[in-house]
Amino acid sequence: MIGDMIAKARKAKGMTKTELSNITDINIGHLTHIEKGERNPSHKALKIICKALDIPYQPLMFTYDKEINEEEQGYNVIDHISYNKILAIDSLDSFIDCPSSVPSAAFAVKMNDDSMKPTFPKDSYIFVELNSPLNPKEYGLFSYNDKIYIRKFYSKKGKIILKADNKNFAEIRVSDDDNFYIIGKILKNK
Repeated sequence: MIGDMIAKARKAKGMTKTELSNITDINIGHLTHIEKGERNPSHKALKIICKALDIPYQPLMFTYDKEINEEEQGYNVIDHISYNKILAIDSLDSFIDCPSSVPSAAFAVKMNDDSMKPTFPKDSYIFVELNSPLNPKEYGLFSYNDKIYIRKFYSKKGKIILKADNKNFAEIRVSDDDNFYIIGKILKNK
């Protein structure tokens, strides 16, 4: 997945692999293997690539050991994971313990409404793994038209639907015109 994200960022910048190779001093053959997912860049190489593309390093780092399956390809997951955005947090409560059952959690979010009740009751903490692709019926943290949601993810015929567990909340049908990103996967604390 990291190779796909690098290719996406490079193309968005209007840069060829040859130009990226020249700027980074990384062999074009090695860059091709990275973008095809045949090799992972070293951390040092990834930092050099990110600097050349003028994008932050950390969002791509979260995609480092992830692979895209057929279902995720069906809804073009690469189009919905950001390589140049980070989550802005307006208020901090405190640190909380990260349970050993969710070792890949990057942070915890407090559920601020009843939309995911009974699975995630209001005021419970939800543990998030950043920039992780989702399979149908998995829970995720999403940015949809500049608002943040915790919802269950569905993909039907390449279209994305986000559903609340509480039936009093309307489902969200993501269209091509919507500003939509998958921030991360919700990890279940066992």
